[in-house]
Amino acid sequence: MIRHSTKDIVLRFDNVSFSYGETKALDAASFHVHQGEFIALVGANGAGKTTALKLTLGLERPQSGSVFLFGETGNTPGIDKAGYVPQQAAYDKAFPVSVEGVVRMGRLRSLSRKFTDEDRAAVAEALEQVGLHHLAKRPYNALSGGERRRVSLARALASKPPLLILDEPTANMDAESEARLFHTLGDLKGISTILIVTHDRDFVSALVDRALCIEKGKIVQHELGAVDQKNLHVLHEESVPGDACL
Repeated sequence: MIRHSTKDIVLRFDNVSFSYGETKALDAASFHVHQGEFIALVGANGAGKTTALKLTLGLERPQSGSVFLFGETGNTPGIDKAGYVPQQAAYDKAFPVSVEGVVRMGRLRSLSRKFTDEDRAAVAEALEQVGLHHLAKRPYNALSGGERRRVSLARALASKPPLLILDEPTANMDAESEARLFHTLGDLKGISTILIVTHDRDFVSALVDRALCIEKGKIVQHELGAVDQKNLHVLHEESVPGDACL
């Protein structure tokens, strides 16, 4: 088992609670993610995954407790260091933008900054990573849903983020795009810190170091390895060491 120091914690939830009116979404949730880890936040729809994601991205504030991203807390704590791949990316189908143009957006930190050779190289590398370099000049609206998801991943990768967050990455993906996604994430494992938010227990694969299982606002962690994926549901009923917050 890899031992980490407290200095390399990328994301930390410290007794975080959040409610929508009378509905409690998170209940004293505590966990942390170390640099270089590949983590899956797994739970059914309505379990609290989206709330945890919004709090991580600074879109919501904890009603109690604290969220730290790269040691910072606030409305957008350290968010410039995170690459986010949403479940669905809204776009104007009539807007004439190429695949390469979408990925270039991942390099924009300021509209006044000139696009550099370094930026062009990062965009080309990101498209190569997701296997879409041959479609760089194709109109974005001509792609399949799975291809658009891979473009979203390339856009996030273009910024070379220390933390990569993917929301339901395999939803509505065709088999080819899903296989390519697994290959890309496998190449990134250990280089980037990766957080997958998913309801799909089958996604918890050999790539994942730990699963954070969320149910009714509570989070339980488990070290993976020889664990049978089919028995993952028992984690909600076990007492486990470390980040467990039952």
